[in-house]
Amino acid sequence: MPGYFREIAVRMFAKEMKDSDLIYREEEEQYAPQYVLTPTGAKANRILISGVLTEVENIGSGTEYYRARISDPTGTFTVYAGQYQAEAARFLAEAETPAFVTVIGKVTAFKTDDGNTILSIRPEYIQNADEKDRDLWVAETAEKTHERIIAAETETNENIKNALEHYSPEFSEYRKMIIQALEAISSN
Repeated sequence: MPGYFREIAVRMFAKEMKDSDLIYREEEEQYAPQYVLTPTGAKANRILISGVLTEVENIGSGTEYYRARISDPTGTFTVYAGQYQAEAARFLAEAETPAFVTVIGKVTAFKTDDGNTILSIRPEYIQNADEKDRDLWVAETAEKTHERIIAAETETNENIKNALEHYSPEFSEYRKMIIQALEAISSN
């Protein structure tokens, strides 16, 4: 497909994803990518996460559709995989918990009747990992998050402007999150 490119997978902690609710498309086309803009100014269509797979449940009725929970030091991600994510669904069907995993996937948003936004991940790729992999992901995600905070405090691009306007984030809260995440892996 001419002009097609794969979006870069953004590293993001569970807490920042949970705090995010600004969803948008840059184009009006039906299949235009959907983005989440986070409190630190990350623009994400795809994300890279690593953590402990703590729960897997087949929630499908008549077809296999899995919900999984993956924990990092800041919270929990929810991952859904079904027939259109066949490899990921097969992985989850066979996975034992707890286990370290790494996931690359699309961020999906669901608006509740009361107007809240719930984000989850539709995995494109999932694999077993180990504690070292997870710890490296935490360290790199902490660095990327810190870089976004510094940029949000010193730069004024469109994403940062929109994030600051929408969230009015307390960056001290995200700095504490980074420290807690790094402390969690340094005790290993």
